[in-house]
Amino acid sequence: MDRKIVAIAQIAPIWLDRDATLAKMVEYVREAGRSGAQLLAFAEGTLPGYPFWLEHTDGARFESTFQKQLFAHYTEQAIDVAAGHLRPLCQAAREAAVYLNVGIIERDARRGQSVFCSMVLIDDQGEILNVHRKLMPTYEERLVWTPGDGAGLRTFPFGRFRLGGLNCWENWMPLARAALYAQGLDLHVMSWPGNVRNTEATTPFIARESRGYVLSASSIMRREDIPAHLPFAQELKSRLPAQMANGGSAIAAPDGQWLIPPCADEERLLLAELDHAKVREERQNFDPFGHYSRPDVLSLSVKRQRPTGFEYSDH
Repeated sequence: MDRKIVAIAQIAPIWLDRDATLAKMVEYVREAGRSGAQLLAFAEGTLPGYPFWLEHTDGARFESTFQKQLFAHYTEQAIDVAAGHLRPLCQAAREAAVYLNVGIIERDARRGQSVFCSMVLIDDQGEILNVHRKLMPTYEERLVWTPGDGAGLRTFPFGRFRLGGLNCWENWMPLARAALYAQGLDLHVMSWPGNVRNTEATTPFIARESRGYVLSASSIMRREDIPAHLPFAQELKSRLPAQMANGGSAIAAPDGQWLIPPCADEERLLLAELDHAKVREERQNFDPFGHYSRPDVLSLSVKRQRPTGFEYSDH
């Protein structure tokens, strides 16, 4: 099919509460299905939430009881994919017949208690197709997130489209984008923690560069979204600003024009219909890994192994 209806769920998580946030996300999946969407994207780290506290609470303070206990809570609420924490979303995707692109904080039991900022793709049968771990956490994110790897730098068929995505400032990394372009990417999901300043320039630029559709999925986060049962809830409410993320979710067409300009300051479902013919039209004059590439001059090597850091020899 040339045409697909896609959606972005711009929501505030039930911050740092995995089960409650999952329940809220499931409701948006159902709404997206009822609205005819075939793909629904959530923001970076929606489940269970972005670490907004770091910037405002002296996050680099060494041996801080406050930082240690918040990190312990964060890792406890993180997502263990192998343990089935995403099962409610997989079931909702299957029932609504919707692909999901979900931003999670991932804990891999094989890697101890360190966590990754990951993007998970779930198909309309409820199967997990891909888990991409953010290659490089940005600035204070490095205090809580571990650098990822290239195992998830992949694209997948979605009707006539080729679907892929990157987390936040990965979208500034030319070679990460090129690794997806080389696989035929023409429907690109960018996940952000929130704020129009992140999406207003990058979304149309990358759409124009790739000659594909770009969805920028962002979240909302306000002081009132800090749950009362969270450790240090009152201290966090006194130190964090009234608004940490104002959204900015948007969709741009292959010519760089807005289908939906950045949406701010509200939780809502954004819907748009995409036409693959528009991709083909724009690639008449520029196809980044087609007629406008020079593989005889320029090439890219991508390591798509998931490193373990150890190797056992028992014999």
